[in-house]
Amino acid sequence: MSDSSAQHPLRIPAFRAYFAARLGLTLGITSLVLVIGWQVYGIARETLSIKESAFLLGLVGLAQFAPLFVLTPVTGWVADRYDRRLIARAMMMLYALIAGTLALASLEGWVDLWLLFLMAGLIGVARAFSGPAMSALAPNLVPKAVLPTAIAINSIAWQTGSIAGPGIGGILLGYGPDVAYLASFLLFTGALFSFFVIGHVPQPLMDRELHPIRQMIDGLTYVRRNRMVFSTITLDLFAVLLAGSTALLPVFARDILHVGPQGLGLLAAAPAAGATLMALWFSFRPMSDNVGLKMLGAVILFGLATIIFGLSTIFWVSLAALFVAGACDMVSVYVRQTLIQIYTPDAMRGRVSSVSQMTISASNELGEAESGFLAALIGPVGAVVAGGVGAIVITLAWAGLFPELRLAKSFDPPKMPDSEPPAKEQPS
Repeated sequence: MSDSSAQHPLRIPAFRAYFAARLGLTLGITSLVLVIGWQVYGIARETLSIKESAFLLGLVGLAQFAPLFVLTPVTGWVADRYDRRLIARAMMMLYALIAGTLALASLEGWVDLWLLFLMAGLIGVARAFSGPAMSALAPNLVPKAVLPTAIAINSIAWQTGSIAGPGIGGILLGYGPDVAYLASFLLFTGALFSFFVIGHVPQPLMDRELHPIRQMIDGLTYVRRNRMVFSTITLDLFAVLLAGSTALLPVFARDILHVGPQGLGLLAAAPAAGATLMALWFSFRPMSDNVGLKMLGAVILFGLATIIFGLSTIFWVSLAALFVAGACDMVSVYVRQTLIQIYTPDAMRGRVSSVSQMTISASNELGEAESGFLAALIGPVGAVVAGGVGAIVITLAWAGLFPELRLAKSFDPPKMPDSEPPAKEQPS
């Protein structure tokens, strides 16, 4: 699409279908992961202490991250080489298979830790392939002039799903894990049907003379050499890696705040509620000035909110702290994703998106593992507080190491000597 055809993203049929698929997929994933975590912790607490059970929760995050880490170079190349719509559809089918298997296992009573960890690993595989394909596809559905608005709306789908998904999972857990898993299965199926509405999308033509391994390396090299892309990706990696507390929410819900699975759903939804309101604001009032400073300030506030959550023993204070943390994280996500998409040529978007997703997953799933391991050593409260402090320290360090991030005034990129020439297009 050309800029001359600029219109609100939701007036574009393909983007509406993309939005619906993204929302259904996120609802299913967040509910699915929450129920898996609850079952792992519940099974572990039958024979293990709180700290030992928290350690196993950390391993759930590691099980999701490991396949994504290994597959990142391949999945980015696949997203740039093959039809991104087909990749996303195939992974939605895999998500549905995972949810269906867990629903059947829960109904018949043969759920065990080995099955839960296996399914967590398959979730990592599905995310490894679907993430780069969907991220690289989105900019091709809207004019460049409205890309920041589209990113904010896309974030609304993600954050709304992150609000309602855990809430759905927590409520349906009261009727049984099999019911919660079945709901995820239906959501994945709906997302798959929505994605079939998206028609032909031009695919960048990669240089077939280059060996695939060389093309994978080129994607990693581009990220490393483009300091704006590199700084935004790594800031999120280290800040959220340290300050992530989602893996420990079952511990806080059950043994600190004593609010049960329904309270767990609210705790898991609180960050997404703050993020959704912030994304909704950006969809009407896109950020236009001092984007770098605003991103850095938001990450510092994210760390402070995490510290407050870790110290709180009052349910509503914990909810408020997580709400603020989510809103601040949305500012960072909005700025980071917009800078990455605008600074990256289309022929590189799959590979760059795969690296970005790997670091996001490292900050989330690996961060969950880090939180679980640290909680096993110093307790869940100490782990969360230490993570919040670490996020603040990292942000201050990045402000000094990458002045171009601090000095970024808008989303308009300078002419970059390391950008690739415009890619030719090939039929899907």
